[in-house]
Amino acid sequence: MLKIIAILFLCLPCLLPANSKISLDVVCGRNEPTIRFPFHIRTLHQEQCGYPGFDVFCDGMNRTIIELPNMGNFSIQGIDYVDQQVWLNDPENCLPKKILSLNLSGSPFAGVYYHNFSFFNCSSDYRGYGPKPIACVSSDAFSIFATPLRGVHLSHLLRQQCRYIKTVAVPVQLPFFVHELSSDLSEDLRLTWNTPRCGRCTSRGSRCSLKANSKDEIECIDIPRQEVPRAARYAVTFGALVPALLCLIGLVCFVSGKVKSSSSRCPDLPSVSRLPPLPPSPRVPLGLRSSIVNSYPWIVLGESMRLPKPDDTACPICLSEYRPKDALRTIPECDHCFHATCVDEWLRLNSSCPVCRKCPAPQTGV
Repeated sequence: MLKIIAILFLCLPCLLPANSKISLDVVCGRNEPTIRFPFHIRTLHQEQCGYPGFDVFCDGMNRTIIELPNMGNFSIQGIDYVDQQVWLNDPENCLPKKILSLNLSGSPFAGVYYHNFSFFNCSSDYRGYGPKPIACVSSDAFSIFATPLRGVHLSHLLRQQCRYIKTVAVPVQLPFFVHELSSDLSEDLRLTWNTPRCGRCTSRGSRCSLKANSKDEIECIDIPRQEVPRAARYAVTFGALVPALLCLIGLVCFVSGKVKSSSSRCPDLPSVSRLPPLPPSPRVPLGLRSSIVNSYPWIVLGESMRLPKPDDTACPICLSEYRPKDALRTIPECDHCFHATCVDEWLRLNSSCPVCRKCPAPQTGV
């Protein structure tokens, strides 16, 4: 079913009017730039859908490639159709090699901003200050440098056993040079085109196209807000409703199957009214009544510190040593001694001795 829906959506462009002059937007792959007039892909667009010199193609890695005269292939990194600018780089990841033979005279493109870079070939043991070698054009025997420096800095490089190669006007990203000493020249080349002039047409939401029976004259076509053909609406509606209906039927069948399997596994499940009563919860013992606690013997220590048990020198509850004038209380059943305030609070919450856990015998008539 998903395949049917995909086919229906792919067929929607085929339902557009056959006499439309506007070419469809296409891409070579994910995250690749959108291709429209004046660019066109040879295998996807007809010849009249593009302008001369703007032929591009998709390579085996789904990259968008344009071939410039005398310079070879470049990968298109981005396109601005309003400002008429394009960003190019080397698909082989060695842009400086192409810059050394840069020649845009045979293409429709030119740099937006230029900056002169001087190339030098230096010995491999060169360790002077300044630019770093360009790895993809250097070797173990020599190092290639590119620098925007001039004057005394160039003469310094020449004195350091470096051979001057050439100076190239490189199309850079910004109108000023932002690097301190050098650049590896790996950033995209920022180029523009003046012909055809479609920026103003594109900025107002229209599209450029070649005029009929012309190879270089263009016209600006307003994109009509055409209603989707009835056949396309029926196709989309059918493709959306059928899967939803099938999902609903499958969900109902799944739920009913679960209910039946549950009832078959438990045929003799008793009803709530026939379940045996729960046993009463065990009674949690509470502490002793205050009258019982107050009946236990207690003393006030004098200066002689005569304790009921000489070894009991500290209260087992608060772990503080007994001092003169402390009030002590003793549990009769075990003769364990405590601070009266400590054991009174304990026995109100617990009915056993905090040391031996022996429960005092109940006293009647108290």
